[in-house]
Amino acid sequence: MNALEKYWYWRNSKWLDEDSKKELISIEDNREEIEERFCKELEFGTGGLRGILGAGTNRINKYTVRKATQGLSRYICQQKGEKKGVAIAYDSRNYSQEFAVETALCLNANGINSYIFESLRPTPELSYALRKLGCIAGVVITASHNPSQYNGYKVYWEDGAQITAPRDAEIINEVNLVKEYQSIQIMKKEDAIKKGLYHVIGEEIDKDYIEDLKKLILHPESILNMASKLKIVYTPLHGSGNKPIRRILDELGFKQVYIVKEQELPDGNFSTVSYPNPEEPEVFTLALKLARKVDADIILATDPDADRLGVYVKDNKTGEYVAFNGNMSGLLLCEYQLYTKKKRGILPKNGAIISTIVSSDMAKKMAKEYDVTLIETLTGFKYIGEQIKIFEEEKSFEFLFGFEESFGCLLGTCVRDKDAVMTAMAMCEAAAFYKEHNMTLVDQMEEIYKKYGCYKEDLFTQTFHAVGGKEWIEKLIESYRVSIPKDIAGFKVRYIYDYEIRKKYNVVTNEAEKILLPASNVLYYELEDAWFCIRPSGTEPKIKYYIGVKGSTKSDATEKIKRLKEAVLRKN
Repeated sequence: MNALEKYWYWRNSKWLDEDSKKELISIEDNREEIEERFCKELEFGTGGLRGILGAGTNRINKYTVRKATQGLSRYICQQKGEKKGVAIAYDSRNYSQEFAVETALCLNANGINSYIFESLRPTPELSYALRKLGCIAGVVITASHNPSQYNGYKVYWEDGAQITAPRDAEIINEVNLVKEYQSIQIMKKEDAIKKGLYHVIGEEIDKDYIEDLKKLILHPESILNMASKLKIVYTPLHGSGNKPIRRILDELGFKQVYIVKEQELPDGNFSTVSYPNPEEPEVFTLALKLARKVDADIILATDPDADRLGVYVKDNKTGEYVAFNGNMSGLLLCEYQLYTKKKRGILPKNGAIISTIVSSDMAKKMAKEYDVTLIETLTGFKYIGEQIKIFEEEKSFEFLFGFEESFGCLLGTCVRDKDAVMTAMAMCEAAAFYKEHNMTLVDQMEEIYKKYGCYKEDLFTQTFHAVGGKEWIEKLIESYRVSIPKDIAGFKVRYIYDYEIRKKYNVVTNEAEKILLPASNVLYYELEDAWFCIRPSGTEPKIKYYIGVKGSTKSDATEKIKRLKEAVLRKN
């Protein structure tokens, strides 16, 4: 069926609820909107679903959520995991709770136990909970940092990490086999409860989660000494981080924690921001206003599902607040962890830090400095979580720290995904430690640059229309693949990593080496004192461009990255 035929099929179906039918009637004369909503099935990708809310096959709604869950249910039954069950969490987005309940009841109709949180929780707590409960899988209803019109559905496996190959492809295949929405199994909540399939979880998991995070603290004495002096401003951006972050900071003893009241309560419309992403400077407007009022040392912001943490720090030399990007936050905490453990003699000989191919090259020098192994993965924190499982299975390395440039960090192994609750705790501990030594986090970051070099990174995107956008993205990336430059903005090209065919090419000698990472449509250019990477977004019709440079000074790095960015933009 074409888009128009699918539209009429949905609109005339007896299984469609009245609200969805009214929504479709309202767009009857809008052919472009009909095409957009029904041009394809909302794709269940390697991490799950993400899409715009609304009625239609290319929208996220209770029917597409049921379809994803039916496919997941079939797979779980094949793995004999019905009794282990599935843990389910959701954030503050519109319809998140409804979709979570739909997920639970579809699982229940397939004879699978569900364990659903009583109210909104951070994504990392879902990772923690499913392992604590011994579940075979987990689902979290969230669209992370996307705008308010989006929602999503992320799938985790029993190790606590998001699904990776080959399991992701196997689950996708089962989802794609679900052809008829009306054939999907569902049951009433009261029946599921009576049959002992529908379980509600809450405070007991919260307590264990917070206690296990607190065990990761390295300098409790610094917190004790600075608890009344360090001033912290925090905004949950209307999301799920509010209660757990306030709770853990309070239990650790921090006395001066100020909450941005306008952004404190859950709000699926994110009414004070256009885009609830702590990577965007505009979301800090209210937090900066409060920080200046109370003279805060540090500002923290979390996205709706509280897996990403944004940070601003006061520079006492200028009196201004300095934004830390994801690389800066990750590198600062990594240095803090490695330095402290080495000083105490507890840095393991087989220690490993994990980062991604698009994160800062400084991690390589940091790993060398502390004689630990650096493992780089493809973009996506699920690959960092996967490595922890491999370490445990092979008894090869001891995990020390993981981070990616997109504002995600992980300490310890009780969680297997990026965790903003944990990172907020660690950042405040570090701030207390350095304040005790008459330093700000800005001062410490300057020391890190002096020690390892002036590294600087940037990220920018190009957005395409959903209809035909995938084809345009593929063509653009292919143009980079077939037209290989010898020079980009004065930086000589040394190597090209083509992750789709898993080959690394020496531009000078034309020699090729095999890449051991999984195949992915990613191109990476290794330049002299710089790098450039291009890949399609996994959740939106976008191309992402990553660049990084190393300069002799901060101004040199700034000039280099400006020149490199302009060269990449000119090509497009």
